[in-house]
Amino acid sequence: MVHVIASIHVVDGKRDDFLKEFHQLVPQVYGENGCHEYAPYIDLDTDIEQQGGARGNVVTVLEKWKDLDCLKTHLKASHMEEFREKVKDLVDKVELQVISQA
Repeated sequence: MVHVIASIHVVDGKRDDFLKEFHQLVPQVYGENGCHEYAPYIDLDTDIEQQGGARGNVVTVLEKWKDLDCLKTHLKASHMEEFREKVKDLVDKVELQVISQA
């Protein structure tokens, strides 16, 4: 199993616009071979010291894939290319962390 933590930094004030587009994408991704989880999350404002405060312009996407090949196929899928084009003016930066269980 391959896990992905994607931190998507959106343009200030555009998080809701980004999430609207993202939620339309989710069913297509779940239809892909090897997708076990694909969901967006936003920071919860807490008093936990280590958190360092909620980031209002970040959407974190947690993903689980059968294997690395399925993830790579996902990244090249036509609906992903279309999505990236739709949100290109809403996104400042994307950081991916691909991990597996130790």
